[in-house]
Amino acid sequence: MKWMLVVLVGGVTPVNTDLLFDKFADCLSAEEQMRKHYADAFEAWDKWAAVNIERRRDYSKAREAQAKRLLSNVGTCVPHGDGAVVKPEASPSPTPSPKPSP
Repeated sequence: MKWMLVVLVGGVTPVNTDLLFDKFADCLSAEEQMRKHYADAFEAWDKWAAVNIERRRDYSKAREAQAKRLLSNVGTCVPHGDGAVVKPEASPSPTPSPKPSP
């Protein structure tokens, strides 16, 4: 079975990355790298903002918004089929239930 990395933007909206892995551990490693990338981006922005945003209140609001934007994106590994279409087996037609006579 293959595994696909899916990103949940804002922790909710799934985005297909088309990244497929043969091993679950490899998929988890990619997800960890993605989280680290977002954390590093936030840390770099935070250092810049601490120096360049003069008013503490503005910095605090901007930091909260930036953290939500960058750190609420999470990845998850989901099973991915090989692309083969599986047709459901034919099920017998349901037998009509007897109607009560008046």
